[in-house]
Amino acid sequence: MTTPANQSWRACHHEAQPFVEQCGRGVIDAEPCPRELGREARPRRRRMVLAACVIASSMAFIDATALPVALPRLRADFGADLASVQWVLNGYMLALASLTLIGGALADVYGKARMLGLGCVLFGLASAACALAPSPAWLIAARVAQGAAAAIVTPASLALIGATYPRAERNRAIGVWAAASALTTAGGPVLGGWLTETFGWPSVFWINPLLALVAVGILLVFAPKDGRIQRQFDVIGAAILASALGALAWTLSQIGPSEAWAAAGASARTTMALTIVAGLGIVGLAVYAIWERGSAHPMTPPRLVDNRAFLGLNVATLMVYTGISIMFFLLPFDLVDRRALSSTDAGLAFLPFTLGVGLLSNVFGGLADKIGARTMLIAGPAGAALAYVWMALGQKEALMLGVIVPMALLGLSFAVLVAPLTASVMSSVDQTDEGLASGVNNAASRIAQLVGAALAAGVASFESGYKVGLVVAAATSICGAIIAATTPTPAVAIAGGSGEA
Repeated sequence: MTTPANQSWRACHHEAQPFVEQCGRGVIDAEPCPRELGREARPRRRRMVLAACVIASSMAFIDATALPVALPRLRADFGADLASVQWVLNGYMLALASLTLIGGALADVYGKARMLGLGCVLFGLASAACALAPSPAWLIAARVAQGAAAAIVTPASLALIGATYPRAERNRAIGVWAAASALTTAGGPVLGGWLTETFGWPSVFWINPLLALVAVGILLVFAPKDGRIQRQFDVIGAAILASALGALAWTLSQIGPSEAWAAAGASARTTMALTIVAGLGIVGLAVYAIWERGSAHPMTPPRLVDNRAFLGLNVATLMVYTGISIMFFLLPFDLVDRRALSSTDAGLAFLPFTLGVGLLSNVFGGLADKIGARTMLIAGPAGAALAYVWMALGQKEALMLGVIVPMALLGLSFAVLVAPLTASVMSSVDQTDEGLASGVNNAASRIAQLVGAALAAGVASFESGYKVGLVVAAATSICGAIIAATTPTPAVAIAGGSGEA
């Protein structure tokens, strides 16, 4: 049995860790078939375009997993506090989360290959600016530019695959793209650790200009003529969302003791400032919701928000990915600063997680056919919560017991979760909305990373910040499990059968 949910899952289950695109199939299947439009490219040209899309996507995937391992060395070199360092991650995520849907619209209007090439150039230039950064402020600004470029690269690369490959050949193309995504994301922490230890943290960013140059060169020679769609952008909505998320992220990052605030010596004024900024963030989200209901071209159409299953699954995504983001921020500092591991060894500590997701997602996707997606959506976050608590309690234990074993459990838990979650999200909407639903769900995971890093930076300022942060991660994961349990999950066919949700 082949269903949209089944097809969506097949595109997702190869992913090695959850920070890559959760489900690109919806974006690709939303593209009209080039064979039906009389624009079919030759096989060799299609393969070269696929290679360019894989290389372009790999820049973002490597960057996402390699950089966290470099953060301890980066922080030491700049002499920065955690509140500043977390914006190296959050500046990128803020731009990416708020602009991804507009990036897809730009690809429709101005051409997918053209926008992908432009996005690669911008990403390469922003990466070079990151590598040359003389101060944290420069680096954060360059990371914002990098995130804006990634918001073009990611949807444009997926859409270009759909615009290049006929429907009958898309499954194989998606398999290649997803497998390459798995390899680059799984190898990111190890590569980032080795580069940081051998050449310094700027070397993590110097990978991207070369990849961008190769991708652009292939596109210039082999990309087919672009088809364009007349479409407008919800620029105001994106600006409102980015401002609201930025205010909330900054507030969360100030939870712990701050040297800047201590120097100011004004706790009452500090509290008032935080309250005002947090209030502005909350009001901004409310204004965004109102604006989207009245916008002629909304980023998140009201019909999706009114869809209880889709809304619930995206809230569950937000909760679960907030938890994993907290862990990804805190663990490298514990490994490098407290356990005195080298950057390379710290990167290797992430492998049980990435390999667990990459190798076992297929197995658990088949199991979900038999026992239902809902069970997996509860068991996955619950297992992740157990792994976080284990890591918190095992902070003073040996590396194997305190980190490696719970990281393996975490990989197992996300292997249980990722395929049923992405398939359920795609099954909760009509087939015509699959591309939009995929983009919204990916944006939800980006926002979760933004919130998670901000929370982690805030609680890490406390003496027991590592343990507190992991307990918070466990709590958000349990919330995700509860939301999944109470959400009317659609029936999903994941691996060729049908699962009752």
